[in-house]
Amino acid sequence: MNPRIAIPIPHSQKDQYNRHTLPLYKLAIERCGAEPVEVPLTATPEEVAKIATSCQGVLLPGSPADVDPQKFGELRKTETNDADPARDNADELLLQDAYNMRKPVFGICYGLQSLNVWRTGTLLQHIASGAVDHEAGAKVPVAHTVTVKPDSKLGKIVGKADDLNFLPVNSSHHQSASTVGDGLQAVAESEDHIIEAIEGTDPEHWVMAVQWHPERTFESEPASKALFETFVEEARNYKPKPLKSE
Repeated sequence: MNPRIAIPIPHSQKDQYNRHTLPLYKLAIERCGAEPVEVPLTATPEEVAKIATSCQGVLLPGSPADVDPQKFGELRKTETNDADPARDNADELLLQDAYNMRKPVFGICYGLQSLNVWRTGTLLQHIASGAVDHEAGAKVPVAHTVTVKPDSKLGKIVGKADDLNFLPVNSSHHQSASTVGDGLQAVAESEDHIIEAIEGTDPEHWVMAVQWHPERTFESEPASKALFETFVEEARNYKPKPLKSE
């Protein structure tokens, strides 16, 4: 049986964004032999829990929203976009289930930020303009390169496909992880030292999040395909594990 992957709808209000982006995540998951399962942001906590129970992995997609800075103890800055409480609620419920049951988690762009804040980390609310264009957008296939730690899980995944010192990535974000959350570690950064990937430190729980969008380059970039393939393989091999105290 193919593993089922829970994917929250990216945004509760911006349907046009959802229509353009959600199919890319679903297609990448399907091409790797898994079944994407949409999580409506209108679902009750009980309904989200029922979906989560039926899934073997969680993918947190990108979003045009920004995490509410109050969640990490800061006042909102003028550059910070509106929060999406419905998306945040879905992410938190899915993450709680995934961490309780040790299900694999894959965060992308906003998904990285959501994961990091849920794990008590903080965010840089706006990246200052500089040599690296982090807001290049979907039309720019390679915005910059990142350096990946070779001894990390991420390094072992993408190192087979690309140069860890110059991994090419796209970029559509203006925020990033600042203080890394509990049980996470930074494993990639851009040349201007912005954190570009984090992963879980628990060897028995596969948690990965990247700041770029591998779903956009799934067909063209071997490293992007490898990320999705590894995530789906983790979900395929998933077996419920006893709850650990955090």
